[in-house]
Amino acid sequence: MALLRNIGISAHIDSGKTTLTERILFFTGRIEAIHEVRGKDGVGAKMDSMDLEREKGITIKSAATHVGWKGNFINIIDTPGHVDFTIEVERSLHVLDGAILVVCGVSGVQSQTMTVDRQMKRYGVPRIIFINKLDRLGADPWKALKNLKLKLGVNCAAVQIPLGLQQSHNGVVDIITRETLTFEGDNGEEVDRSEVPERLKPIVEEKRQQLIESLADVDDEIAMKFLEGEEITVPDLKAAIRRATIGRKFIPVFMGSAFKNKGVQPLLDGVIDYLPCPLDREIHCFDKAKDGEKVKLEIEPKLPLVAYAFKIDEHKYGQLTWLRIYQGTLKKGGQIFNVNLNSPSKVPRLARMHAADLEDINEIRAGDICAMFGVDCASGETFTDGSTKYQMTPMHVPEAVISLSVEPKTKAQIQTFTRALKRFQREDPTFRVSKDAETNETLISGMGELHLEIYIERMKREYDLPLNIGKPRVNFRETITSDGKFDYTHKKQSGGAGQYAKIVGRLEPINEEEVVDGQPMLREFVNSVLGNSIPPNYIPAIEKGYEDCLEKGPLIGHPIERVRMILLDGAHHAVDSSEYAFRICTHAAFREGFMRGNPGLLEPVMSVEVTAPTEFQPSLVTLINKRRGQVSNSTIDGTTVVVEADVPLALMFGFSTDLRSITEGKGEFAMVYKNHSLVPRDRLDGIIEEYKRKAEKDAKRDAKDKW
Repeated sequence: MALLRNIGISAHIDSGKTTLTERILFFTGRIEAIHEVRGKDGVGAKMDSMDLEREKGITIKSAATHVGWKGNFINIIDTPGHVDFTIEVERSLHVLDGAILVVCGVSGVQSQTMTVDRQMKRYGVPRIIFINKLDRLGADPWKALKNLKLKLGVNCAAVQIPLGLQQSHNGVVDIITRETLTFEGDNGEEVDRSEVPERLKPIVEEKRQQLIESLADVDDEIAMKFLEGEEITVPDLKAAIRRATIGRKFIPVFMGSAFKNKGVQPLLDGVIDYLPCPLDREIHCFDKAKDGEKVKLEIEPKLPLVAYAFKIDEHKYGQLTWLRIYQGTLKKGGQIFNVNLNSPSKVPRLARMHAADLEDINEIRAGDICAMFGVDCASGETFTDGSTKYQMTPMHVPEAVISLSVEPKTKAQIQTFTRALKRFQREDPTFRVSKDAETNETLISGMGELHLEIYIERMKREYDLPLNIGKPRVNFRETITSDGKFDYTHKKQSGGAGQYAKIVGRLEPINEEEVVDGQPMLREFVNSVLGNSIPPNYIPAIEKGYEDCLEKGPLIGHPIERVRMILLDGAHHAVDSSEYAFRICTHAAFREGFMRGNPGLLEPVMSVEVTAPTEFQPSLVTLINKRRGQVSNSTIDGTTVVVEADVPLALMFGFSTDLRSITEGKGEFAMVYKNHSLVPRDRLDGIIEEYKRKAEKDAKRDAKDKW
């Protein structure tokens, strides 16, 4: 197990991540020829197996493979770089032991680089960095390295320097071993090692000293030798880098050009030398049999099985479930127990993944990753052998920010439409389906326009299902900004047993900083009733009524968040009170308190990064200001300006068209979800009025249809 590595490769879109993975597959002998992401031969990169991925030149779904390198075994998951498919990164990092963060040597740290960095920090994943594309015009690895320190706030240092840049980039110099590495042969498969050229020796020693100083800040053994003036040997440096990397106190930075086949083999050496094996990681789960008591898992094949389903796909042979085995051994034909569903299953087939290809296996042991066929489950569920009720920590699933109304073009396709939606919801936790209660339209929600466009296109291709599509809608949330008291009595008498319930209390806003299990607190019910004014058996009905109210707010019919309900007092009737009466009473009381709590709307705000030639800077700022954006930073690098801003998603529709227009097609932008923020009062009334007009229009249409 010490020879096993489970790693992911992540980056901002177009940083060369899939190109790097293609070279890794080639240099480890997993593929016989290199094919490019947008190659002229029409084959495409091995890990981009979907037609849509090859057409668009982007990764849409995670792909897994496994390779051997110098006697070691590496499981690799190649993840998408586009923010709309961030769940693929999220669930992969949740189960991986280490990662390669790829950074463009020209653009440096970009918006999705920062998002991926936050995800890696959330799951405590040690990583190494590869500054790529050093063959490109404008490549500057030292500027990229400075960016990494400033924007990501990480302790990192180069372990290599480039041998030439742009067109003259021909290799790297290893500053640990003081060797020059050049890559010969038709595809750079032959690594030639030689002495460092005289002209580069000063910078090699300078960067080596910086590396030692960075390590001395976080590693006692290196610090002691450094302070006492002792010689720091190659084994000393490598051991210190490994300790500090696994301890997430330091990140070694590698350099090269994947496209030009430079620097990939030493990066693989770095994966083995510095990233952890499963035994180096401390993994915990929760014991459902002991009220969620925290348990440390032992990465041992002979102990009871604990496996986690982190991704599912529909395959021609049935459901394919991606598993990480944390403890024990899983065997083909064996029995497993789904802890989440309390149900047993038999495992008909196990396989290792190599992009779209599968290689059958008979068993898989602790620390490893595999695919399982024929077991019905959802992503995020835990399997054991039935002897324990251990459950893994759930992954973080970001909120959907945008919705579209969709319907099949003919009624004959409704069944197929429903089947496709169910499948995609199971595969992707960020793809959500709901019904608009007023219009009865089917809404699909996701992380962005591209995210939904891909699913619409997949329905067309995979199910022969063309759709009627509505305009994009922003996913607002309703909330309150101050306390709202309620004192409501529900009475109903119509012969026989009546209905009676009274509740008194208040609603209060939940602060943005309040968290539960590391996630923002969005709701809370607090029972502060003293005495028996409300019998305890009615309290769950009141809480259920509170949860009912959160599904649809009174302002524009969107879900309610960040509202705490505190129940203080009430009254009941010995005959007429019931759970139903208290639940109905809660609905009215909640509305009363909500409207008294100075209600407002929360809207998704995006962190936007716009890049264009410097002459367009004033126009860029004007464009952002017109969309109520707040410019947070503006940097000029030669002939290029990068403007960073926070902009409401509702005002970003059509931005790409306007950007192309004002920059003569030379501008580009990227955006990632930042948070949900309160809509300013001057826009709030307009949004509510628009909702009311639409509701009236829909009501008239429905009345006409009924007539």
